[in-house]
Amino acid sequence: MHEKKTQLTAVEPARTAGSAEGLPNAAPLPAAASQEPGGPVPVASGAEPVSRVEFDQLKGERDQLMDRLARLQAEFENARKRTEREKAEFRDYATGSVIEQFLPVLDHFELALKSTGSVEQLRSGVELIVKQMEEILRQMQVVAIPTLGEAFDPRLHEALGTVERDDLPDQHVAEEIRRGYRLRERLLRPALVRVASNPKQVSE
Repeated sequence: MHEKKTQLTAVEPARTAGSAEGLPNAAPLPAAASQEPGGPVPVASGAEPVSRVEFDQLKGERDQLMDRLARLQAEFENARKRTEREKAEFRDYATGSVIEQFLPVLDHFELALKSTGSVEQLRSGVELIVKQMEEILRQMQVVAIPTLGEAFDPRLHEALGTVERDDLPDQHVAEEIRRGYRLRERLLRPALVRVASNPKQVSE
């Protein structure tokens, strides 16, 4: 009994040492990184070592690229703000130009309200103001949409209702309630109209 116990005690240190070296599942101990200046930089297992000079060069190039990216982002933001400011200034300028052309019309309306003439004189004055406004719109290439006697076009006309008429073709504009306008080919607002309903043509 005493001899067997002694053998077990002698084998135990060998197993303890094998836990670090002899066992297949044991992880290898990491090699100490070089602390010498200019030595290789520690890299992942299986990769080629990189010298300190190459590492510093790559790091410098990365820093330069990051700095350039930051400058480009700042330039882009400044350009965006400048574009928005220029658009606002152009919009204000265009609005001011339009308002400036209509100020004389407003002056004439005020003079008409202060007038003490007859109804006919007041009417003549208002007609002159309307003509002045139409001339301003014409210069701005704003034209009225044709209505009376024209075939109803849902792209240009908005029907308020129908009127029975036998002197107009069916589905043609009989009355204009509110004038419509367009700027060149762009529709500003449709004309509000009543459409003729010709019972003779409908029955045929």
